[in-house]
This record gives sequence, C-alpha cells and structure tokens, in this order.
Amino acid sequence: MNAPPARAEVVVIGGGVMGTSIAYHLARAGVEDVLLVERGELASGSTSRAAGGVRAQFSDELNILLGARSLEAFARFERDTGQDIGLHRVGYLFLLSTPEDVASFEAGVRRQNALGVPSRMTDPAEARRLSPLIGTEGLVAAAFSPDDGHCTPEAVVHGYAAAARRHGATLVRHCEVTGVETRGDAVTAVVTDRGRIATSTVVCAAGAWSRAVGAMAGVDLPVEPLRRQIAVTGPVPGLPPRLPMTIDFTSSLYFHAEGPGLLLGMSDPDESTGFATGTHDRWIPRLCAAMEHRAPALLDLRRTGGWAGLYEVTPDRNALIGEARSVFRFLYATGFSGHGFLQGPAVGEVVRDLFLGHDPFVDITPLRAERFAADAPRPEVNCV
Repeated sequence: MNAPPARAEVVVIGGGVMGTSIAYHLARAGVEDVLLVERGELASGSTSRAAGGVRAQFSDELNILLGARSLEAFARFERDTGQDIGLHRVGYLFLLSTPEDVASFEAGVRRQNALGVPSRMTDPAEARRLSPLIGTEGLVAAAFSPDDGHCTPEAVVHGYAAAARRHGATLVRHCEVTGVETRGDAVTAVVTDRGRIATSTVVCAAGAWSRAVGAMAGVDLPVEPLRRQIAVTGPVPGLPPRLPMTIDFTSSLYFHAEGPGLLLGMSDPDESTGFATGTHDRWIPRLCAAMEHRAPALLDLRRTGGWAGLYEVTPDRNALIGEARSVFRFLYATGFSGHGFLQGPAVGEVVRDLFLGHDPFVDITPLRAERFAADAPRPEVNCV
C-alpha cells in the first residue's frame, strides 16, 4: 500500500463523486501535484448508496444550472473519460397531489424553461402513460423533463478517478485525515494516519463527514448525516423500457428501473440524524402505505435486496460550495442534501475555477456556508 506523498499543491479530501470530479477537473486543467485522499475505497461512502438519479428539475436557479451542466457532462462522459456509466435519459416525473405543489412546480417549470431545461407540466392521464405502474386517484398534475434520468454512481467515480490519474493526479485510498494544520489564516498541511502532507490548499469533499473535517481547520460546515434506505425488487413483468424516474412528491416515494426490476425508496420522517447505515424494516409500513396509495402495482413485487446510505443535510437542504473566509485556501463542496451525485460534474468545474481564481460558469456565492450566520438561507423545494 503506497504512502501519500509528503507534499501536494492541493489535497482533496473524499473519494466519492464530488472528490473525484474535483480531482479530475483540477488535473485536466494542468494543476500539478493534485492529491486525493480517501479513508476507505473510492465510492465507498454515500456515492455507492445513491439512487443514481440525474436531473435539472429544481426550484432554485443555481441547482437548475448545476443540474443542467452536469447532464451535459454525463451525456459525454464516456467520450471524455472512456467509462460507460449506464446513462438512461428516461426523464423525471414528479407526481403532484395538492394545488400548492402544482403552483410551486409551475413556477419551477417556468424558471427551468427560461434556463433552457425542456420540462413541462402534464395531466394525470399523461403521467399514467409515462409511468404505467402508478394510480391517478387524487393526482392533480405532474411535472416531467425528458432530459433527466439515472446512471450508475460507482461507474462515474471510477471513470473520474481513472481519468484524473491519466492527467497526473494521485489518489490514495485507506488514508484517513486526522487533522488540518494552519498557520495564521493559511493552510499548511493535512495530517493523516499515514503521514503528514504539506500543502497550501485543502478541498473538503467529505460528504456526511464534512463537519468534522471543517472543524479540523476551524471552519463550520453545518452538515448533518441522515440515513436513507433503498429497496430493490425482483423482475417486473412488462416493465416499460423507458420508465421515468417517478416521484410521488407528497410521500417522497420514488422508483426507477434497475435491471429487470425496480429500485425504490422514500424519506423516513422517524429517522434521526447520525452515522448509522444498517438497514431496518421500520420504514416498510410507511413505504407500503405510499405504494398502496400511489402505485399499488408495486405491492405485488418481491423485495430482493436493498441498502442504506447517508444524506449530507444542511438546514436549508441546499449545498455548501465556496472558500472559507476564516482560512485562506480551505475550499469545500458538501451538504448537497440528496442531490450531490447528480451535480458532481458541474461542481468539479466550479471548484476548479475557484482554485484557479477564475469566475465559474455560475455564481455560487449564495451557497457559501456563511449564509446561515447571515440569516440568508437558500431553500430548495424539489428535494426527494
């Protein structure tokens, strides 16, 4: 097992989609001595347990732009990196059951359309045609965007990792960060269980573990870990070949095709914050109730597996992206509250530009961590 180098120009902490995307974009831009450290295996944290959805259907303009930019990157991912990511652009379909949600999504669709996203509102009958497994009782309307879809998270990570290495980056696994050294207001080193790494720049992309990493440098990153569970079913007879990612917005029940079966999940309001990732069946009665109401055909399917992972949740369910004001050259990209995987490509570009002192393609100033101290939250409505 190779030890990390004693020095690097920039150290990226975290080997999920965010960290590997950042390392790739930095190395491809010609930054020398890019080092990524991951305490386990690449993609072994939240990324490997994500549902894999990719979309630009958000309520917040910044999330729309980050999502759309990432969709473009996912579409050319194999050409850019050589890695097939199993991209299925089958669309996202949000099912809406209240006038308030319809009004919110109508406003979101107008905002998305103005930014070039081809989303649209639709009626219950068309929603049923798009996603035949649903029932329409109580359904008022739906929102659909054909450019959205899903792909394989681990494949994205390994594609970025391999491409980052080809561009000269070093990726070290099984290397846990235990401290960040500073002198005055500047970063001087990252300390790991396998040695000290002198550096002038740190990028925190540690997902649900980011608060602890920030604290090492005296930076407050208000991120809380929250367990979310996913179930996988056996084969579904007559599964539509282009079944969209389907979300019942009221209950948060969602599903998409996974091989011959389905991957499905939903939020659990009884779940408390913490790092537990063991699976349990306490959420199943609520899941079954949601299926009975919105997609009764799912009740007949056999559950063949599943897993639990961690969301990295912020108070306004929106990301933290920026550079710390208190510590020069401590950058961060975390707190995505469930939509980090799908924004990974675009955020890699943004962090690259922040490091180089360039203006990113979108102004992410409103996503700085200091917004909470300034009482300026940036809420995202379209969370799953």
